[in-house]
Amino acid sequence: MPGVTCQKLMSKAHDMSVPVIAIDGPTASGKGTLARRLATAYGFDWLDTGLLYRAVGLAVLDGGADPLDANAASAAASALGHAPDLTDPRLRLDTAAVAASKVAAVPAVRAALLRLQRDFAANPPSGAGAVLDGRDIGTVVCPDAAAKLFVTADVEVRATRRWKELQGRGFTVIYESVLDDLKQRDARDSQRAIAPLKPADGAFLLDFTSLDADSAFAHAISLVEPVLGRAG
Repeated sequence: MPGVTCQKLMSKAHDMSVPVIAIDGPTASGKGTLARRLATAYGFDWLDTGLLYRAVGLAVLDGGADPLDANAASAAASALGHAPDLTDPRLRLDTAAVAASKVAAVPAVRAALLRLQRDFAANPPSGAGAVLDGRDIGTVVCPDAAAKLFVTADVEVRATRRWKELQGRGFTVIYESVLDDLKQRDARDSQRAIAPLKPADGAFLLDFTSLDADSAFAHAISLVEPVLGRAG
């Protein structure tokens, strides 16, 4: 699918424009599942940018430091490298998710990871296009993306989804604890001074509260397809 996006974000070594789909939203809203399916549908490369922050948070924890320690978080982000390994299964654990939400408030961490995300958007491995999902993709990372989506759902619905997901992975969790954790993450993400979670200008708003994965995907396609066509 042709398109011209993120032209201002191109690295000097690569001057070919590619289409980008930017997806933002809170935890457990369904944006990751949607991003993966859109990437598959269009043959684009997908980056779950939250894993970058989880990798930094996990590195801080592995080093025995507090994710709220700005110096430790900045050092971990700088050491991540240009091609970080995001396959560690521990990145999917809630401990990494909570740590990620904390290190994400550190300006130096965001600056370091911004470069990685923009390079991926400008130079996706396949060269066909990129789908990035996170908290500030449409507002900061790729403000010129061809298609921008903001995915949300009621926090109680998101908590139920996350609770069932964790139970399915064999964890014993209390729903009220999951709900409280999501509310705390939402507050940190939306109230931080730098790159707070909010819909980007021109983003399509998708409320997935009452939609299943297939219905959500079909709705997203109906919004993205005309935009990518106009960008071509």
